[in-house]
Amino acid sequence: MANGPRGVNERGLAYRPSAMAAPRLTDPLPIHPRGPLQGQLRPPGSRSITNRALIAAALADGLSRLEGASESDDTLAMARGLGALGIDVVRGPEAWAVAGQSGRLVASGQLDVGASGTTARFLTAVATLAEGPSILDGVPRMRSRPIRELVQALSALGAAVEILGNEGCPPLRIAGGGLPGGQATIDARRSSQFVSGLLLAAPCAKSDVELKLAEGELVSRPFVELTLEVMRAFGAEVEWRGDDTLTVAAKGYRARSYPIEPDAQSAVYPFCAAAIAGGEITVDGIPDHSSQTDLRLLDVLEAMGCTVERRPDAIVVRRSPERPLRGTEVDGNAFPDAILALAVVALFAEGPTTVTGLGHLPLKETDRLAALRTELRRLGANAETGPDWLRVDPAPLHAATIETYDDHRMAMSFALAGLRVPGVEIRDPGCVAKTWPDFFAALEQL
Repeated sequence: MANGPRGVNERGLAYRPSAMAAPRLTDPLPIHPRGPLQGQLRPPGSRSITNRALIAAALADGLSRLEGASESDDTLAMARGLGALGIDVVRGPEAWAVAGQSGRLVASGQLDVGASGTTARFLTAVATLAEGPSILDGVPRMRSRPIRELVQALSALGAAVEILGNEGCPPLRIAGGGLPGGQATIDARRSSQFVSGLLLAAPCAKSDVELKLAEGELVSRPFVELTLEVMRAFGAEVEWRGDDTLTVAAKGYRARSYPIEPDAQSAVYPFCAAAIAGGEITVDGIPDHSSQTDLRLLDVLEAMGCTVERRPDAIVVRRSPERPLRGTEVDGNAFPDAILALAVVALFAEGPTTVTGLGHLPLKETDRLAALRTELRRLGANAETGPDWLRVDPAPLHAATIETYDDHRMAMSFALAGLRVPGVEIRDPGCVAKTWPDFFAALEQL
């Protein structure tokens, strides 16, 4: 555990930063062409798993140790939010310690989620367990990120949550006082995070929870399966009943030590770097049984002409520069965050690539469908989008300075184009701190 200076949040609760935050890089960053690549790396711990484990540990019955937890803007926002609810989170170089309070949370007053949509959705549900009220808000973009469906489901379970923003978006007033439980129907066609947030809070409800999917539909179902996996690891009793109903026993969580595997959402970028520039990249630490949904991109890269080797504790992606990439057609519903990098790979394929199932991309950190179309065209590609699809037709590419829209995935994805195209620069490169602060250093080492 770290022995650095302890910060104190607004409730006087301990929160220990591991280091002073580095100034955010804002000047355009040039990417230098190179290849074929040869490299081996280990991405930071999974942000998705870290945020789910932070909540399970916070609601558990004692001290938990999260080994390999990811330090990023999103996970720090979650840790700060939990600190505001009375949970002591101490970050160390090897693990984070979380002092669970068996579901007993204090009133926070203010929950600032920053730019983290995951934190907003998850803490909305968790804050209903607090003894008193909270106001949840974030950066201006957060006020256009939907949350109405989650609020409606929480209300059906007896919680008092009021939307203060426009069109079903934050800020929110969360009354606290506990989550009564019972039965609710939730519309999860726009975000699986509505379901995951409610599920994570449900073991500490006053009675069992039964959650039915409206119309039986659930976008990005694998992320809900990841939530269930983490909940069960901390002792929660949660089960599917049929294909459209989840049941959660109100029996709480148990504290434990929990290893967090490297982030597959971050591993997407070195995988795609090997596809674009050729060569061989090994990503260490991701087990061959991992359930992280972004690993489905590996099947797409294989279909496009890469070779993928799955080892017990590593994944290797290779492509001979003499072997061309092929365009493909794919449903990206299950791994939407990886689609940005895939769109950049498509720039270098022979033939068009079409990706469907993307209706929720406009609801992310930025309107990612519109941003993809604009920046792909800025590089010279033919790119078209519809309500839920993207088509990329390769064309001669040229130098460009890429706008990133304060979106970490735009920055990391379009940096990959610079491995082959001279003169690519990335604006506001510091936005990658949201998930992988050292991304550009790792890319440079390949």
